Amino acid sequence: MSEVIVIGGGAAGMMAACSAAENGHNVRLFERNEKLGKKLYITGKGRCNFTNACDINAFIGNIVSNPRFMYSSLRAFGPEDMTDFLERYGCPAKIERGQRAFPVSDHASDVTKALVRRMSELGVQTELRSRVKNIKRLKPFPDPEINSQADRSSGIGSFGKTFRVDVACGRRIDSHDADAVIVATGGLSYPVTGSDGDGYLFAEKLGISVRKCSPSLVALDTVEDVRALAGLSLRNVRISAYDAKDRRLLHESETGELIFTHQGLSGPLILTASALLSRTISEGRKCLLSIDLKPGLSHEQLDARLIRELNGQGKKRLDNALSGLLISSLKPVILDRAGISPEKQAAVVSGDERRALVREIKQLSFMISGTRGFEEAIITQGGISVAELNPRTMECRSVAGLYFAGEIIDVDALTGGFNLQIAWSTGHAAGSSI
Repeated sequence: MSEVIVIGGGAAGMMAACSAAENGHNVRLFERNEKLGKKLYITGKGRCNFTNACDINAFIGNIVSNPRFMYSSLRAFGPEDMTDFLERYGCPAKIERGQRAFPVSDHASDVTKALVRRMSELGVQTELRSRVKNIKRLKPFPDPEINSQADRSSGIGSFGKTFRVDVACGRRIDSHDADAVIVATGGLSYPVTGSDGDGYLFAEKLGISVRKCSPSLVALDTVEDVRALAGLSLRNVRISAYDAKDRRLLHESETGELIFTHQGLSGPLILTASALLSRTISEGRKCLLSIDLKPGLSHEQLDARLIRELNGQGKKRLDNALSGLLISSLKPVILDRAGISPEKQAAVVSGDERRALVREIKQLSFMISGTRGFEEAIITQGGISVAELNPRTMECRSVAGLYFAGEIIDVDALTGGFNLQIAWSTGHAAGSSI
């Protein structure tokens, strides 16, 4: 039986603690906050979209960074396993649109309660308001002639524990020794929930590679001033993103919804785009985002409709003549970009002006200046390099007995329950493999 320390009481940490305890180990979990699962409470708008019930190939297709790394842990503990786990410990689930899974109660707290219930049954010691300050690797093999190859490969030495973990409880610093440590401190998103990058610092001190982090699943800022459109929601539109330098297509969406903010763009289409563009933007490369306001119509079909609309409006002002085609708040933007006066009579719009209108309606473009910060990001992109980890166990290849799980790893996905399942799967892999 080993002494296992889990750092972080979020989704990955709680699952890792359960799995390690089920494996017969003494487990102590340290959480810096006043309660467990603090970030879980705000996921899915408080309802906790805890997984996605799609098959493994569809799941992998929704992972943005390092999807192949997840095959082993998803096969060992996937969406169906997580749903069964929650139902077994008092949290029945339901499946909604897009295969998104939620608690029947629609309360995120019930997900946390199920995990806490299981940890309690297993005797996991939970220490709240306890912030880990340092992880020190002790000398595990003082006598290579005595220690076996099996001992060396497991990371558990015959002469005492492998790690010393310093924990701050108020003004007091306590040290705890352990055979194995699981780091599940989260990324950098929503720092108010306690994710401030501590885990990355622990890794770097131990010589473990950390890939540059950037906000993901987050709103995008635009160079253009869009404050006049703030709050406007557009449904059934499509977006395309291009490299501003060479106009290479970077992303093309399905039809969906976006929202204008005071600083730029948000909404489901934009969150997905941010996940795919985050690294490009963080590298300082400019992106041009184009909105197709009428994706159901080709340029030719839209031109023909415009001809009908304008011919039937006679001497009406152009801005009034476009009421059947455009939302009121968009009309001045489109007309200004097309270089046409809103007071012009509909019947005298030239062919060139009409084609300019078609262009702006089909390709309303904005230069992306950056993403919003980690304070608003749903997930972190980047983190512990997957090359450092065994994908079956989440154990660090260079530091035996040290494991990582959850958002801290350089694996991230689109919205829909995928990121939480990554946390459950990697947490389970870490805990069950010790």
